[in-house]
Amino acid sequence: MNTVLKIGGHPLQDEAFLTELAQTVHALQQPIIIVHGGGDEVSALQRDLGIEPRYHEGLRITDPASLRLMTMAIGGLINKRLVAHLLSAGVDALGISGLDRAIVRAKTHPALAGSHTGVITQVNGARIRQLLALGITPVIAPLCIGEAGLRQYNVNADHVAAAIAAALHSERLFFLTDVPGVLDEAGQLLRELDAETTATLLDEGIIHHGMVPKVRSALDALAQGASGATIGDLPAFRAHAGTTFITQSKQMEIPSP
Repeated sequence: MNTVLKIGGHPLQDEAFLTELAQTVHALQQPIIIVHGGGDEVSALQRDLGIEPRYHEGLRITDPASLRLMTMAIGGLINKRLVAHLLSAGVDALGISGLDRAIVRAKTHPALAGSHTGVITQVNGARIRQLLALGITPVIAPLCIGEAGLRQYNVNADHVAAAIAAALHSERLFFLTDVPGVLDEAGQLLRELDAETTATLLDEGIIHHGMVPKVRSALDALAQGASGATIGDLPAFRAHAGTTFITQSKQMEIPSP
């Protein structure tokens, strides 16, 4: 079995966090696939170059100029920074993206015709398993290849992590954040959620902002075949804590006497 760990946000710029993360991954001593984002740094670079970031329902609208920045920042600077910390901790890490070896294929987002914002059409799980079999930890940036092999796409990293976990039937999918998990209106951790309860929390605005794509991706991964999906911070990852998403059928199981 294997684990898919998705990392994003400000922690990717925090050297102390990256050191602690790398040590945690090394201590696992089990197959793990890391998927990372880095949208904060990309947005900063866009603004530095006079490009104002634009979004559609939380997804970055990726024009050709933004795709060049994504490739340089996510596929280069951020990916290699993360790999360097993992290597320093003794992890045999290999920095790639979804387009390398056509691991993740995508097509244009239906609501964003003409853009380089993509939705996933296929994951080649066999090629990821080949790396794991060699003891390699893939560190995957969410840049994906088109179905015809020419056009490149930026895909939300949460979606890439969920699709990979589903394709590999991963035992564990963990979305790493800077909070212990999904919190209720009183700020208390919700340790377990199913699709129905999650939908209610979304409708009521209790789950909001950047937590929304993570929650939806967690549920999508379960629906597509992942064995489990959890959201939490690094201590939660180490302790197998956080907010775990379950199918309703699991929730309704009656334990044997």
